[in-house]
Amino acid sequence: MALKVIKELIPYIIIVVVVVLIRTFIITPVSVDGKSMLPNLTSGQILLLKKFDKSLDRFDVAVIDHDGTRLIKRVIGLPGEHVEYKANKLYINGEYVEETMISVDTRDFELKKNLGVDTIPEDYYFVVGDNRSVSHDSRSSDIGLISKKEIVGTVDFSIFPFNRFGFIK
Repeated sequence: MALKVIKELIPYIIIVVVVVLIRTFIITPVSVDGKSMLPNLTSGQILLLKKFDKSLDRFDVAVIDHDGTRLIKRVIGLPGEHVEYKANKLYINGEYVEETMISVDTRDFELKKNLGVDTIPEDYYFVVGDNRSVSHDSRSSDIGLISKKEIVGTVDFSIFPFNRFGFIK
């Protein structure tokens, strides 16, 4: 009798173990908190966090664990680059780079002047929120450049609310 019950439970135990492993190492839901990513991401929106994806490109949306707080920000500057905002325009290594995902002004910023470095060090990133006027991000010295170790993963898919279901920009 006990053997029959154990045999019946094995598929359920396997399913639970697989789900726990997937959520722990591969993909898990994450909720947006606050207004720093408006209009592209809204507070309460649920995204799928890809924990396995730590290779970052410019304009990827990353989830960061900064001092125990989860932040969702857009990657702007990569290791070895010089980042500057002048007159609401982004310059990477002196070259203008168009940003299409923001709708508000970005105050002037320069790595050397604001953070004391000429270029972003290896394994560090410059991240900002899309809603630049309210975002607390790499432009602030108390957050500053983000270490690769602080990157939990990337997000590019929304699952809730349903009217925002799909890939994010």
